[in-house]
Amino acid sequence: MRSLLKNKDLFSAYGVAVPGPGKYRKLLRQTMDALDVSEPAENAREVLLDAILDNASADRVILSNSHFFGPPRTALQQGVIYPRAPTRMLQMANIFQTDEIELFMALKNPATFLPAVRDRAQPGDPTDFMDGMDPRAVRWSDTLVRIRDAVPRISVTVWCSEDSPLIWPEVIREMGRIEHGDEIVGGYDLLADIMAPEGMSLFQAFVEKHPDMSEAQRRRAMVAFLEKFAVDDAIEEELDMPGWTEQLVDEMTEIYDDDVFDIARMPGVQVIEP
Repeated sequence: MRSLLKNKDLFSAYGVAVPGPGKYRKLLRQTMDALDVSEPAENAREVLLDAILDNASADRVILSNSHFFGPPRTALQQGVIYPRAPTRMLQMANIFQTDEIELFMALKNPATFLPAVRDRAQPGDPTDFMDGMDPRAVRWSDTLVRIRDAVPRISVTVWCSEDSPLIWPEVIREMGRIEHGDEIVGGYDLLADIMAPEGMSLFQAFVEKHPDMSEAQRRRAMVAFLEKFAVDDAIEEELDMPGWTEQLVDEMTEIYDDDVFDIARMPGVQVIEP
């Protein structure tokens, strides 16, 4: 959200609005909750857009909410990641029937995603969190297939959270449909989170000396600097799941890689990769 707001002026030049989350998160949640029991009112779209845009106009509106598909405690149910996602996207499609709706979402290795969700949401026995399911059976592709089946007209763009520092400028550009020649403000913010300050300074100096680098060349430079200046504590995650072994985590990681490979070949789904 901070990255989007940093580029608000650039987006505005393209007719893209980036309203602050305070204008819509509670409103959208209340609207979605109401749609669980009734159909949307005829003027629901206009009422929502007026409130979100504060009577301004835009060709494209970017909304962001990490809990749009539900709170962490419901992020995994019966082995399905975000089981409410298809319903939420169908509700959005019913409200904004005449609009083009796009979903942008990061994926994360289930080997790290599941422990993170459990830590934030599960107060009881950790074994209840998985409901006895083999964690190797958890697939992001299952969620995306269910979303696409529910609302085929919605296009989906995803990327691996693990790749975010390398592709963040492109993610932001894709959200706003911004030309590649336009510089994204804060495009290296995530890279700075995992690279030592010395390395970050050297990298930025390198980029300034080579302004004509392609996106691919710039990413190769990022990787080269990370190999030397990465902050280990920032790129390594501690996993605390009872009964999980290093071998299991390796297997889940390999399955995740294969799953992303399959997702990249799904109709209507774009994967942003380094």
